[in-house]
Amino acid sequence: QVQLVESRGGLVQAGGSLRLSCAASGRTFSSYAMGWFRQAPGKEREFVGTINWSGGSTLYADSVKGRFTVSRDNAKNTVYLQMNSLKPEDTAVYYCAAGNYGRYPHYYNYWGQGTQVTVSS
Repeated sequence: QVQLVESRGGLVQAGGSLRLSCAASGRTFSSYAMGWFRQAPGKEREFVGTINWSGGSTLYADSVKGRFTVSRDNAKNTVYLQMNSLKPEDTAVYYCAAGNYGRYPHYYNYWGQGTQVTVSS
């Protein structure tokens, strides 16, 4: 079992930056790929980015590529999502997830509770 707890999101102006973190419990954190997803009101949950178990490989959605960075610290059982050049369309509830490396929600077995990120124009 893995329990995931995201840091508090927040309100940021367009063009600003925000870093989310996700702390995992359990000894097997380093064996999981860690993904970030988001869900805006009235929309389906969508893939943001993911990082493999070692941190050596990452994937990103086209909408965030070049602006967002996923990283992890296995010694701290924590994964990060650095968000730069934020846009109002990035407003959503952001979720971290643990599972298999890939873009699809069903690859991931464990999910955090989600944290709200709001970008004002």
